Amino acid sequence: MSHFPTPVGIIGCGNISKIYCEASTTFDDIEIVAVSDLDLDRAKAKAAEHHIPRALAVDELLADPTIEIVINLTIPGAHYNVARKILESGKAAYNEKPLSVSLEEGRALVAFAKEKGLRLGCAPDTFLGAGLQTSRKLIDDGAIGRPIGATAFMLSSGPERWHPDPEFFFQTGGGPMFDMGPYYLTALVTLIGPVIQVSGITSTSYPERIVGSGAKKGQVIPVQIPTHVSGHMTFATGAVGTIITSFDVQSHQLPWIEIYGTEGTLSVPDPNCFDVRPKIRRLGETEFTEVPFTHGYSVNSRGIGVAEMAVATRLGRPHRASGDLALHVLELMHGFHISSDTQRHYTLESSVTIPEALPVGLPHGAVELPTAP
Repeated sequence: MSHFPTPVGIIGCGNISKIYCEASTTFDDIEIVAVSDLDLDRAKAKAAEHHIPRALAVDELLADPTIEIVINLTIPGAHYNVARKILESGKAAYNEKPLSVSLEEGRALVAFAKEKGLRLGCAPDTFLGAGLQTSRKLIDDGAIGRPIGATAFMLSSGPERWHPDPEFFFQTGGGPMFDMGPYYLTALVTLIGPVIQVSGITSTSYPERIVGSGAKKGQVIPVQIPTHVSGHMTFATGAVGTIITSFDVQSHQLPWIEIYGTEGTLSVPDPNCFDVRPKIRRLGETEFTEVPFTHGYSVNSRGIGVAEMAVATRLGRPHRASGDLALHVLELMHGFHISSDTQRHYTLESSVTIPEALPVGLPHGAVELPTAP
């Protein structure tokens, strides 16, 4: 049985919007029908570039009764307010990461969506891509036995050297954990399960940063947040994990993510990408071997979380890139910082059920196996 694609609007036409605007050509179940931005000229240019029918003011988009889902691609500090307005308009909301800057607003947003009976989704949806879904299948199939530990590393020298407008990376809501942590933590939670307790140590190595490129080259940026965060996690399964995110590391030779099991080790690909294959080394083997993809979407497929949410809404089942998952990740990130500030362990209040793996053998453009007519 065929279905019309769900009409989707986008608020925020910055750099990340390009891949979301292309989602209509990738996924059968959604159609981007309108874009909006505080700068209407920018929205008009984006609509023309991607052949999207309409460029609207934000209030016009929210008032349009034909649009069912709105993707919120505004800056992190606006995620809560814009998502709240989307939900107040009676539409489902899908936020770019993080769910919100503050933990209190994240909790309020999830509660409000449930109160309204509306869907709330959130990036990252990279965990639905080929690399991480193949990793998920290996774990589910017992390829490394029972996971007992994990490590994750996102280490760089900072974005100010190449990013033309990097101030927000060093303000509240920025830093290496809030910028890149959602990818790594979402991967770990969807592969191993929810976390029950964390501890963290943070530091700020440099009080100022200097913009290295673009029109602001040479401008001095005051650093307001920790730029090196080391966190430890106790998963509900009993597994123990470590994550380090940093803007202070000049070079390294560490993996993105490794998961250690009773029967072997899984090298998990870059959780910010779709196209890298996992590697595995089982007991008795002498080296890691690359594993062919078991799932599709091995190219940049951001928007798969929106498409999957649209299908889940139609079928009346939970969607995978959910507000609950994003809230758990948001609390994890805050938990590391709170633990460091208080010099105590932090016990999480939130939890989440691991989203089901995507089916093997999905046709391109689909997020659900076709049913017989």
